[in-house]
Amino acid sequence: MRFLLISAAALLLALCACRHSPGPDPRALAQLIPQQAPPASGIDYGDPDNWLACPAERSANAEVSPEAVDVFFVYPTSWRSTGGVPLADIRNPEMRDWAGYYLKTRASALEPVGNIYAPFYRQLDAAYILSADSGKIERSYWDAPFADIIAAFDYYIRHHNAGRPFVLFGHSQGSLMLQGLLFTYMREHPEVYGRMVAAYTIGTVWIEEDYAAHPWLKPARFSSDAGVVIAYNTEAPHVDGPNPFASSRAVTINPLSWTRTTEHIPRSRSLGSVIAAPDGTLTAVSRMADARYEPSRGTIICATVDREAFSSAPASRAYFPLGILHENDIPLYYFDLRHNALERTRAFLSTWKRSAR
Repeated sequence: MRFLLISAAALLLALCACRHSPGPDPRALAQLIPQQAPPASGIDYGDPDNWLACPAERSANAEVSPEAVDVFFVYPTSWRSTGGVPLADIRNPEMRDWAGYYLKTRASALEPVGNIYAPFYRQLDAAYILSADSGKIERSYWDAPFADIIAAFDYYIRHHNAGRPFVLFGHSQGSLMLQGLLFTYMREHPEVYGRMVAAYTIGTVWIEEDYAAHPWLKPARFSSDAGVVIAYNTEAPHVDGPNPFASSRAVTINPLSWTRTTEHIPRSRSLGSVIAAPDGTLTAVSRMADARYEPSRGTIICATVDREAFSSAPASRAYFPLGILHENDIPLYYFDLRHNALERTRAFLSTWKRSAR
């Protein structure tokens, strides 16, 4: 699995570097994310085989109500190119296998919230992004994954959602795709946006200008506000090199306190973390991760885990230095994310049901 983590690391490094290096305009990445719906996807999301998760029946496992809410999940980077087109085919077996792993180990955090819908989508290869200046990336390659996610979400809304509220959930490249969805589809469909409980876009960077340029979007400020964006990136107290996710302009929330204050939250207040086995089996670990928001870096500092064990593999350190805990953004705060999504959902439903009468 390590090569996939390298790929995800390299992708986010390339995509986010323009926000953190001293030279380029930090708005450059935002300008790459589509501001209008990209060209039509061409993927048939009426075909069940193009869905990683698309339940035929409502789950009885949801703690809120099996009829009440959905979760739309977009998985992180799950493949690497071995040459040729730097875009995964929708049926790429490697991508499909690893997407399934992330469904088990990441999306499952929100399983009690509601039914999970997760489309397969074409993904960019990290090496291609790294080898090209952002302004030289072939637009057709760049637009493809965004087009797929927008098409899949639109199909989900028209054929599966049935007017229910929903939560958006992603990590890494998946969260980047959700940014494009929020920038375009939600602007064009305010009635759909009105049903969004929250967007958990973990492992990507939102800067202040993103919200200024898209005023219908707002960052989370406390534990139960609705229609908001949740974003954070995790690192150890010491990082052996530049962190592509560190920016004093990042808009970040603490996943233990659900505030943007600098208060240190000890691990005794954590609801629990998970460690994933290669087969996707999860082991729960209590009181493992603390959290402190560091505004000078715009990151969440976790000082209570072994940074060697929770960083990416040594082979990726040139791109993802020791101390960047990106691959564990969700596992470290797994049960805290679950509890918060349930809290936001219950708060949203209490207001939404009254207004719908």
